[in-house]
Formats: sequence, structure tokens, C-alpha cells
Amino acid sequence: MSHDEPHKTTDDKLVYMANQIATFFKSQPEGERAAGIAGHINKFWEQRMRRAFFAMIDKGDPRFDPLVVAAATHIKRPADVGQTTQA
Repeated sequence: MSHDEPHKTTDDKLVYMANQIATFFKSQPEGERAAGIAGHINKFWEQRMRRAFFAMIDKGDPRFDPLVVAAATHIKRPADVGQTTQA
């Protein structure tokens, strides 16, 4: 299977990217891993990506690496996550 399959959803891509970041930070000292993941996501992911990320984290999506889940408490949560939006 190819890593760039056209049928991958946006959620699949976010999980993949978050887990790739976690894989990188596993080489860092244990006490810096979650903060490093959060720092990277805070710096490089736009609000729309973080909104989708938290929607999946809040639902308990099991595809995330445990380090990503641990880092979620340090990631800037967009103000409107969990709020009803108007169409």
C-alpha cells in the first residue's frame, strides 16, 4: 500500500502527522517529549487543524500515539472546540 493513497481522509492525515511528530520526539529526553510535540503543533498547525485534532482527541480516537494524547494537554485549544457553530 502506498503512503499517499488518495482515499485517506483529513482525519487520517492529521493522525498520521501527529504520530510522525511523536515518533521524532521519542528520541528526545522523556521529560521533553510531550512539550516538544505540543510546541511543534502549536507552532506549525493552523487553528483549523488543531480544531479537527481536538475533535478526534475529545472522542478518544484510538489511532493517536500515547505521546500525542499526553501532549494534547499542552496544545493550544481553539476557542470554539466543543461549541456549536452556526451554518
